[in-house]
Amino acid sequence: MTILSRTETPNGMRQVITFDAHTIHADVGEALGGENSAPGPHDYFDVSLAACKALTATVYARGRKIPLERVIVEVTRDDSKERAGTYALTVKLDFEGPSDEEKAKIHDALLRCPIHKLMTTATIEITQLPLG
Repeated sequence: MTILSRTETPNGMRQVITFDAHTIHADVGEALGGENSAPGPHDYFDVSLAACKALTATVYARGRKIPLERVIVEVTRDDSKERAGTYALTVKLDFEGPSDEEKAKIHDALLRCPIHKLMTTATIEITQLPLG
């Protein structure tokens, strides 16, 4: 997959990001010169964890015929120590439909959701090249 991010208007901050058949936007807050018109990069990072937890719970429950009606994921960011190398996310989960025993199994399975694992165990290598 290739992701393309382009500045929406000349001299602006807001980005139009396209990949596959999707288009999303990104911006930064006014303090950084943006308009706060769309989520910022940190927001998308955090959102990826919330989405992965919810979708993994649904796949896990369906595969085990657990009656999961709804997943609620709340992610809270503490970036106060980011410059020192610590970016803390707290995840709260709730599952509607399953028994307490089934909820515990889903909860444990979500420690292995792909984005959680990527964020906590993978070595990520980034190579930066010019486009042209």
